[in-house]
Amino acid sequence: MGQTFTGLLRAVRARTGQGGTARPAPTAALSLCGDYLTGLAASGPLSDARQTGLVAAIGGLTTACGTGGDEMFDALLRTGQRALEAGGDAETRLALAIAVEATGLRPRSKGAWRLRGSALDALGRRDEAVRAYERHLELQQNPASAEDIARRITALKDLRVCLDEAAGLLPGEDGEDGEDGAGLRALYEAPSAKARADFAEVVRRRTAEGGGMADPAVRRLNILYAAFRRLLDRDRMADPLLGGAEPVGVTALRRLVAGRSVCMVAGAARIADEERIPGSPLGKLIGGYDLVVRCDALPAAAPRTDVHAVTLRGDTPWTGPAWDRRAGTRLVFGDPLSHWRRSLRARLVAGAQDHIGDASLRHPLDDPALLGEEGWGPGTGTAFTVLRLLDFLDAADRLDLIGFGLPGQLLPREREWVTARATHEDETEMRTALR
Repeated sequence: MGQTFTGLLRAVRARTGQGGTARPAPTAALSLCGDYLTGLAASGPLSDARQTGLVAAIGGLTTACGTGGDEMFDALLRTGQRALEAGGDAETRLALAIAVEATGLRPRSKGAWRLRGSALDALGRRDEAVRAYERHLELQQNPASAEDIARRITALKDLRVCLDEAAGLLPGEDGEDGEDGAGLRALYEAPSAKARADFAEVVRRRTAEGGGMADPAVRRLNILYAAFRRLLDRDRMADPLLGGAEPVGVTALRRLVAGRSVCMVAGAARIADEERIPGSPLGKLIGGYDLVVRCDALPAAAPRTDVHAVTLRGDTPWTGPAWDRRAGTRLVFGDPLSHWRRSLRARLVAGAQDHIGDASLRHPLDDPALLGEEGWGPGTGTAFTVLRLLDFLDAADRLDLIGFGLPGQLLPREREWVTARATHEDETEMRTALR
């Protein structure tokens, strides 16, 4: 932290009036940020990247408070979001305090109400979260962009229904809630970790006391516990079948490319610009392949994408943009498994693909069941990952790269691998053939 951290703390205190300077709004949020920084300074060296991001956001808020207006308010919401992403109890409470002040400053800010609902949700204050989310929906002009909030409200209401039914399975002697039943209902307003642990303990004890799964009430209680856990971890999907898209594994992917000509097209702007010109030689070249593979962000005007490959990046990859551009098959690479699953639920769009790569294809380079090669690491590019996978499957009749000779398309080690195996290179067509 050092002098920079100390200087930031001094600047925050000055903005809140503790340094003898007049204090502009939002004073309460700045004061709480100062308290948070003080506690952080006392806890030792700062090593968590998410906390570092929050500290940087507080610095931006401190600077923006000298400007006021939209810039200050945007910085306030950004700081609240970084606090929420940091994930700790202190950070989540800071996010809520910032959201409360933001909704006070601008009662019609849909972003402020969304932040407030998310912070309340994370703290287990679910009734309040639903009210904040519903206020966000009232202010939201674009219903499509609020679908995730609508699903979250449904999930929270389903949580209550789940707990109420489970409590009904555990009546006391007078027919009212027994001790366990009352405890289960109370879990609706408990943080997720406590809710999981307490519900699990009730299930364990009742399963042991009731003679196991032969008891219909015990079976139903276990089913409700499983549903409760799923709803805690993720919302229901609007279309769980994603418009009928089918999962594909290694064998199915190999069948997809078997005997076909495949080209991987680089994501360089120069390629996209030339490809979209009607009748261009590059467009004709790419259009002549049986399968066109593209990676990461798809060009807006790409004529055809048969396989779209993307790699999950960052601590919260499920918050990225939806994969809504049309592709025949979508392959998503990433670890850990929980992040991969959550990202698919959050970012896949029904009808945007016919096939989805399953978990067996999520990290092909280091998966011992597939390549199992060491040394590539998490920074390996998406293009090389899918290229190495297709080369390993050894099923395509022709496998070419288009535009990967341009700077920045491959890492040095990846380029060495391609160069060592290239059978032909044509600079005019920007094509490299691997077979």
